Amino acid sequence: MFVNVHSYYSLRYGTIKPKDLLELAEELDIPCLALTDINTTSACLDFVRLAPQHHIRPVLGVDFRNRAQQQFVILAQNNEGFMQINNYLSSFLYAGEKIPGRAKQLPHTFVIYPFAVFTETSLSENEFLGVRAEDLNRLKFSPWRDHLEKLVILHTVSFQNKKGFNTHRLLRAIDNNTLLSKLPISEQGQETNLLCSENALKEAFKEFPKLIENTQQLLKRCRISFDFSKETPNNQHAYTGNEALDYKLLKKLTYAGLPYRYGTPTDAILDRIQKELGIIKEKGFVSYFLINWKILKYARTKGYFYVGRGSGANSVIAYLLRITDVDPIELDLYFERFINLYRKNPPDFDIDFSWKDRDDITEFIFRRFRNTALLTVYNTFKYKASIRELGKVFGLPKAEIDVLSKGDYNYNTLDKLSQLVVRYSKYIQGFPNYLGIHAGGILISEKPIHYYTATFMPPKGFPTTQFDMVVAEDIGLYKFDILSQRGLGKIKDAVEVVRYNHPELPPIDIHDIKRFKQDERIKDLLRNAKAIGCFYVESPAMRMLLRKLQVDDYLGLVAASSVIRPGVAKSGMMREYILRYRFPERRKDAHPVLADIMPETYGVMVYQEDVIKVAHYFGGLTLGEADMLRRGMSGKFRSRDEFLKVKQLFFDNCHSSGKSEALTKEVWRQIESFAGYAFAKGHSASYAVESYQSLFLKAYFPLEYMVATLNNGGGFYRPELYVHEARMHGATILAPCINHSRAETVIEGTNIFLGFAFLHALESKVMKRIVNERNKNGYYLSLDDFIDRVPISVEQVNILIKIDAFRFTKRNKRELLWEAHMKIHKVTFEEHILTLFKAEKMTYTTPNLPSTRMEDAFDQMELLHFPLCDPFKLLLAPSRSAMRAKHLPDFVGKIVEIEGYLVTTKVTVTSNSKRMYFGNFIDRDGDFIDTVHFPPVAERYKFRGKGIYKITGKVMEEFDCISIEVIKMVRYPIIQDPRYSDTALQANSVKNFNRRVRPTNNA
Repeated sequence: MFVNVHSYYSLRYGTIKPKDLLELAEELDIPCLALTDINTTSACLDFVRLAPQHHIRPVLGVDFRNRAQQQFVILAQNNEGFMQINNYLSSFLYAGEKIPGRAKQLPHTFVIYPFAVFTETSLSENEFLGVRAEDLNRLKFSPWRDHLEKLVILHTVSFQNKKGFNTHRLLRAIDNNTLLSKLPISEQGQETNLLCSENALKEAFKEFPKLIENTQQLLKRCRISFDFSKETPNNQHAYTGNEALDYKLLKKLTYAGLPYRYGTPTDAILDRIQKELGIIKEKGFVSYFLINWKILKYARTKGYFYVGRGSGANSVIAYLLRITDVDPIELDLYFERFINLYRKNPPDFDIDFSWKDRDDITEFIFRRFRNTALLTVYNTFKYKASIRELGKVFGLPKAEIDVLSKGDYNYNTLDKLSQLVVRYSKYIQGFPNYLGIHAGGILISEKPIHYYTATFMPPKGFPTTQFDMVVAEDIGLYKFDILSQRGLGKIKDAVEVVRYNHPELPPIDIHDIKRFKQDERIKDLLRNAKAIGCFYVESPAMRMLLRKLQVDDYLGLVAASSVIRPGVAKSGMMREYILRYRFPERRKDAHPVLADIMPETYGVMVYQEDVIKVAHYFGGLTLGEADMLRRGMSGKFRSRDEFLKVKQLFFDNCHSSGKSEALTKEVWRQIESFAGYAFAKGHSASYAVESYQSLFLKAYFPLEYMVATLNNGGGFYRPELYVHEARMHGATILAPCINHSRAETVIEGTNIFLGFAFLHALESKVMKRIVNERNKNGYYLSLDDFIDRVPISVEQVNILIKIDAFRFTKRNKRELLWEAHMKIHKVTFEEHILTLFKAEKMTYTTPNLPSTRMEDAFDQMELLHFPLCDPFKLLLAPSRSAMRAKHLPDFVGKIVEIEGYLVTTKVTVTSNSKRMYFGNFIDRDGDFIDTVHFPPVAERYKFRGKGIYKITGKVMEEFDCISIEVIKMVRYPIIQDPRYSDTALQANSVKNFNRRVRPTNNA
């Protein structure tokens, strides 16, 4: 009876969650529902999976509309019809074309046109007219009254109640970017588009029983079925086209990889290989390994750096196929974390590439493999964004919207409109807003992707599913994760920078990890947390953890990479791990079972595998149940019934085995608080390998590594800190120069020339012209020579002059600016053509216009967003404080005052919803200061952006780490911008500045 039902995946239109829709239908004793979301199939598979639990037979289709205007509804007779619908819908989504008034003839489908707007006089066999209750009077006088066999009931369902209808109107106003009061009737549904009982529908159409019968018969002819058991994966079944040949190839490649990885393998290695091969074959994952192998074989032929991580790093087969670079035998990695015979869900590898290489890898996958698509993500309404959207819809002033979005209000004192904004913002929080692209998920299916879903074409140019990774896994499609990160780009580029800056040195073998693990310089960097710029170990929290643990070896870094994750800290086990690591006598506090399960980490859960081990050995769960528990903790399945059953089973088993309720609850608390955030051990080990590569470069080639870091977008911190770090290692930092710089930062000896790309307002085409012309015809000799050779507008050349890119001319910047305005037309479009004879340039006598180093500093702050001089030299009043970070260990427990230049802050919310901050500063010597700001202090003494602060607080020490518990904090003022200040004040500021600043190097 219901052939046109919407969920909230009818984006910015429907308001019912699929599960709520099914529960409501079950309450109303509705036996069959046709889910027909507007121009999407996002909810279809989940609807089919859930429907039997509510005793409802699902039917699938799509409501084809141009914005809110319904053109027709197409229902799938069967799975083949569903694929035809997906093909058809995708064609419109790809082309961005309007949907016509008449549908294409699709086999195995039924088409329903709205009676009210259908103007043609004939219908084909599979086409019908849908009649609404409000159409019945008109039907009595229509020619179609003599063709009742072609009519069905078309009762649209979009919301569940009056509140749902109000929400629908708000969503439509957001979609139309209009005030609610100006929302056209044509852009919204009807208030009667509610789910009602079948009896109510029959009562409304009692004068036309034939329509009731037609609708029931139509739905009976529709049957859809998908297998959600995941017994057989639905990915590409065979890499070679033959599963037996696949297994032979996998076995051949595995043993062929032994000499490279192990030389002469031990019996333990050979036994592990046999075990893994058997399980991989039995679970049907052979092609999965081979496809990953093929992708990475291509990457190696292109010279791309990559890291294979995630649970896949637990597999020796993956190690031998060079999918990963972590030896699971050496690290005693738990293969059952990756695949076990009880595990139904598919495994996955996370393959990281440089951000520069990832797109080419994606293109290769789409060229090489059939039935391929990117995965979508549902970008949902977030609370703050909802406040802003609804505030605009209700016409609130921006100032009021700002107050509401910050949450700084008392609900009871708000006016009615503001209360409505807050109330409905909370209601639509979590509603899907639009479809995005998963960070790296790619599907390679045995069947056409459109067998399961329609696809759309985002700007990346690759077909993208309309369902997410959770639904994909439900149907047995497992993703290939092709991800990008800047760390690999830094390592690859640093090797190249070393090659050109030190041509006398032999090539670096950046993959010699065994040597790196023994290197004393790297150990020193780790122990002292001198890791700025290094992958995964540079954040303030990680550097503090390294100092607390005194990590100086690979296994210690592997553990630290997972211990730092928020779940371990939240459970309180980070501190316990540090105590047991540093003080062996504390290790006896571990429960004997937990200590026996996890001896390497002293009975503390550190890795994801630990959850499986504890659930299996401590909680008595099977490996399959234990893995379901781990996956449930990830948040993807936390609400699912099967997870809740496993949780109860854990408690029941512990009770049966005699474990106390208090102990069981404590172990469960640890599992629950951290399992969704902890890394698999193989994942941490893979990260540690990349950390070691970056640490080697930092230890031996710090300047080149900082250049590569700047050229790859930095890292955890702003670029300014990496400039500072390079200077601390002996570099001379120079502003961009037209005779030395490129778009990227370059190094010549110990001179680092910042790249033109740091000048955010400089156009990329101008950067290319400067470099290409210089490469072709040599250095620029003067401003005139530059203007002759490079087509450039006066605005663009002003940027170069103000950053002192013409300093080689030894001429004053203001004179150059004056001259550029005289000699360059407002905008130059044409390319310059070199002629045999150069026209003589007119010369101008410019007034005496001196500029100062202080003005240079403010030009740099404007164009680079930071000064190249010492920021402490810009203080309005020169400080006399002698306190430095190196002095703090002598003042533990005492109140001190110290000055620091703000680097970064981190905010965390306490258990009573108060904001607490952690600050990171550098002192005058360039050393780091760590601060803690408890809520009362944080509320009173706020961070006020970049700058130098006077910090007053108590010096604290924990595990040899020094921090300041802040009592008071004030940001110091800097000198007035001399470019805009009056002459007398400027002269005085220049005098004070020149007294403090050192001369800078020119190039």
